[in-house]
Amino acid sequence: MSDNLVEVRDLSFAYADRLVLQGVNLAARRGQVVAIMGNSGCGKTTLMRLIGGQLKPTQGQVRVDGESVGELKLRDLYRLRRRMGMLFQFGALFTDMTVYENVAFQLREHTDLPEEMVRDLVLMKLNAVGLRGAQDLMPAELSGGMARRVALARAIALDPMLIMYDEPFAGLDPISLGITGDLIRRLTDTLGLTSLVVTHDVQESLKIVDYVYFISEGVVVAQGTPKEIRASDLSYVHQFVHGEEDGPVPFHYPAPAYAEELGLRHA
Repeated sequence: MSDNLVEVRDLSFAYADRLVLQGVNLAARRGQVVAIMGNSGCGKTTLMRLIGGQLKPTQGQVRVDGESVGELKLRDLYRLRRRMGMLFQFGALFTDMTVYENVAFQLREHTDLPEEMVRDLVLMKLNAVGLRGAQDLMPAELSGGMARRVALARAIALDPMLIMYDEPFAGLDPISLGITGDLIRRLTDTLGLTSLVVTHDVQESLKIVDYVYFISEGVVVAQGTPKEIRASDLSYVHQFVHGEEDGPVPFHYPAPAYAEELGLRHA
């Protein structure tokens, strides 16, 4: 059995004639938290969809637990997906279900467990994220941070081997942000998961991850441990880590010279 739960090899993907990813290689070892970072539109979310089998590679291969995702038949893909969890941006809870019902949904949908066991498992998962006491609340009654934690309890309901997080820190206050980061790290270690985190939040991510990949314009431009990333002298990484305006990622969208467009030409 390979140490890598997820392996992406020479991966390219295009929507029609628009190339989104080009020659991407990355891996996530079992039990690791791996971050995928980059500016908006660089292909991060597309990469997650390829790993989950929503899309198929134009070229190259995505392997999860030794299986080539893009080559699986639908039945086998569904079987593999049952061993994956997904934390969507802002939680994506079912708004007409209680917290309890949201977490129980996967257990009822994908297993034949008796209701007594479903109850025990739901309470266990909610307790793991500190929200057992909120089981009867509706999503509209939750704060943003609480909703994200309920979504995390739902994502681990079936004890997956892999969880993918789409911007788990977006829109959270500093306390909720720290709690969410700590939960990702703690649940990964306690449950033996592999976690893939797509995020813009560099500083919070570097506290909890084992390895980082930076993607720019569909290409992996840098990778390394948090220590290596912080010490990197690559201009793209330095700009991203320190939030600088000037660098490889421009502030201004390409346009004619400002003075010319205003008609302020010198005689």
